[in-house]
Amino acid sequence: MKPGNHHVMASTASLSTKLVRIGAGLLLVALASIGLTLWVTWQLEGGAAAVNEAGRMRMQTWRINSVAQSDQAPTEVAALVQQFDQSLELLRRGDAGRPLFVPWDETVATKFATVEALWQSQRPLWSQGSPPDPTQALAAADAFVDAIDALVLAIEHQLSGLTAILNLFQFLMMALAILGAVVMLYTGYMYVINPLAHLRESLRRLESGDFKARVEVDTLDEFGQVAGGFNRMASTLQTMYAGLESQVEAKTRHIEAQRARLETLYEVSAFMAQAGSIEELSRGFSQRVRAVVKADAVAVRWSDEASQRYLMLATDCFPQDMVEAERSLLAGACACGNLQPDARTRVIPIRSHDELEVRHCVRAGFETLVSVPVRLQQRLIGEINLFYRSQTNLSAGESELLDALASHLANALESLRAAALEREAAVGEERALIARELHDSIAQSLAFLKIQVQLLRTAATKGQDARVMSTLDELDEGLRESINDVRELLVHFRTRTNTDDIERALQETLQKFQHQTGLPAKLHVEGHGLPLPADVQVQVLHVLQESLSNVRKHAGARHIQLDVIKGARWRFRVRDDGAGFDVLDTPDDSHVGLKIMRERAALIGARVDVSSEPGDGTTVTLTLPPHPVAASPIAAITTEHPLP
Repeated sequence: MKPGNHHVMASTASLSTKLVRIGAGLLLVALASIGLTLWVTWQLEGGAAAVNEAGRMRMQTWRINSVAQSDQAPTEVAALVQQFDQSLELLRRGDAGRPLFVPWDETVATKFATVEALWQSQRPLWSQGSPPDPTQALAAADAFVDAIDALVLAIEHQLSGLTAILNLFQFLMMALAILGAVVMLYTGYMYVINPLAHLRESLRRLESGDFKARVEVDTLDEFGQVAGGFNRMASTLQTMYAGLESQVEAKTRHIEAQRARLETLYEVSAFMAQAGSIEELSRGFSQRVRAVVKADAVAVRWSDEASQRYLMLATDCFPQDMVEAERSLLAGACACGNLQPDARTRVIPIRSHDELEVRHCVRAGFETLVSVPVRLQQRLIGEINLFYRSQTNLSAGESELLDALASHLANALESLRAAALEREAAVGEERALIARELHDSIAQSLAFLKIQVQLLRTAATKGQDARVMSTLDELDEGLRESINDVRELLVHFRTRTNTDDIERALQETLQKFQHQTGLPAKLHVEGHGLPLPADVQVQVLHVLQESLSNVRKHAGARHIQLDVIKGARWRFRVRDDGAGFDVLDTPDDSHVGLKIMRERAALIGARVDVSSEPGDGTTVTLTLPPHPVAASPIAAITTEHPLP
């Protein structure tokens, strides 16, 4: 397994099979060498025992000769002869138990036959009953010992050959061990280290981003399978990476398009939130939409369902003659303003359209019209027309953007309309409130003055001078009271609130009251609570001002104190040390003031309680709910635009 592009015949044997084969071959060679070495060693050991036994026969020869020449009993000589026979028999047959083997060859066999023949010829000499002739015995013994020496020399020569073979085997085994180590190292390098090196190099290339890295497979063993798996993995990664790059690029383009659309929506939404009129809104919207979609001209039209016409709200880069001609466009008379209730954004090729329907567009050089319906809650309220002087198609993203912009325009138009209606309603309600205030205070005073004028005319006609003067005094008092009521109303409607804390507005109210009446008034604030909304503050101030007005008109007090208790439920308490009154028997004019206070308190969900006893002063308590919210936009309008 090596990198490259040339084809190599693949081996079908697995790595384990290769290693087993090589190991088994080396094992067989080693076992054969060991077996042969053991056999040679056994032969050497047996030959050495045979040499010892032959050497003992020389000693036995001289012993037999010595015993035969002495006066020993014949039985002892016979025993020695028998031992010699046993030694010859032992050398002939061998003894595997010792072990003892004669390394037979032709020379050894000849020498042994010579020894055996001499023994057979000399044995009668030693077996006779009388001692042999010394000279004859000595000659026989010398001849026999020489024969035995020749046998021993032949055996030793044979053993030296076996020893040489043993040494050769040992050398061969050493060489075999070295060769086996080399073979194992080579095998390990060829089948393990080298494939791992190539695989590691390919992995390094793959990690560095080279997905073209491959490992050529020239074996079908385990490393070949790993290499094949690596190649498949690298191919898969290459395919995935190539696909991922294209996906990332496409996703990046999509995200960039989405970002651009969101930025456009944000910019247009921010502009529409600041627009103060329909004209400003539609004109700025048309300019921004034309820049976003790169149109040559834009027209924004409003659908007038009553007259079945489309009214031009604003244009940008639109030919002036077309503006004049299509300022009020009859529904269905042109490709513009021809929307069905379920219409969607569509691209209209002008050249292929009926010339009568697009004659103005053709003269202006436009070739494509894009119609975008403007809907509010499934109701068609207008249309955006985009004009191009070239063939144009919209992508899905551009269509979605135009639909979103149209939806924002519809909401902004509806918000402006609702704000206008709200301002109109607020003005009407504020006028009604002023009328109620005038009716409950100044109107009653004027009615009283009218009665006094009639009485004055009657008294003057009858010449009742005293009656005339009394009536004039009452007229003067009534006029002063009306003037005070007017001033008090002006104070009410000029009062401004502080969105962070109502305490400053209360201080100003008490200062104005002191300046108007000359009565000392103190403010005491305690506790902590969340700030009151501005519209709620307005209603609270009006209730407290009405309470102070009642004190001025009816209490005859010398001191006034306003207590403010902050908390989950705000509480305002106006206390005076005046004459007081019976709550169950309230005068009509005072009853009118209490009614006004309770009406204002009801607007913010608050409650007004009055505690009074004749001669013991009066306490008016205003208690707010935990989270007061004004039920009418009047207060907010009054705060932003106080009446003069």
